[in-house]
Amino acid sequence: MRHTLSLRTQPRLRVDARAWSPVRLAAMTREEILRLPLQHGRASLPLAELFAVRSESIDEPAPQLRVEGDLSRFDCLGAGLAAGTMEIDGKVGDCLGLGMSAGELRVSGTARDLAGCAMSGGWLEVRGDVGDFAGGPLPGAMEGMSGGTLLVHGRAGARLGDRMRRGTVVVHGDAGDFLASRLVAGTIALGGRCGAHPGWAMRRGSIVFAGEQAPVPAATFVPVHADLEVIWQLLARDLARFGGRFQGLAGRSVTRWAGDLAVQGRGEWLLPR
Repeated sequence: MRHTLSLRTQPRLRVDARAWSPVRLAAMTREEILRLPLQHGRASLPLAELFAVRSESIDEPAPQLRVEGDLSRFDCLGAGLAAGTMEIDGKVGDCLGLGMSAGELRVSGTARDLAGCAMSGGWLEVRGDVGDFAGGPLPGAMEGMSGGTLLVHGRAGARLGDRMRRGTVVVHGDAGDFLASRLVAGTIALGGRCGAHPGWAMRRGSIVFAGEQAPVPAATFVPVHADLEVIWQLLARDLARFGGRFQGLAGRSVTRWAGDLAVQGRGEWLLPR
């Protein structure tokens, strides 16, 4: 079953949409979905006041949900996603894919802050830009993204991959300040430029700078002269599936820098030439 929610009227206040999931809505009728309560400020209103709903049977084992419209006032879309596919045609608010563990979440527009926050699995793809703290932790939490794949076709804001522990983040555009700050593990690949202080206090993990102008390593990073041809070819061929600047990485040589030594870190910067 696939349901399509089309936004008819913009809400006056922000809406928490974390209760929507392809699995939950697939088990409901169209009339039940129209009566779903939406938290709107301190009150709630039925979904029918904001959305039109279309339902159709599909020959797919996994449930699917499609949402259309400018959803920039809707937060936590795809939060906790554990199965199925969710497609969003438009802009979205904060906390896209918060804590998702499996399934696919695809957005054709932009996302605000905390996209992929605390996600542990699944595929999260944003065709536009994302805000600050993508792939990072919840405010006050100690762990960021711990699995899955976050793919951004546009640019990312500050603190991308902050406290990230596992998984893969690929950004085709630029990234803001403090890229991969406090990185614990995982791989971040950047196709554009980055802001100030990349890799600040990173302990482990890898950053691949595939853009034309790689950053100058800070004084707390040192060059490593060991042979990494085999490891580099494996990583480069895996990143090639994302296209763009990552497609030809296997044909480029690479230099490696280790750090952040200010925190006894053993992370690495990989700078293709």
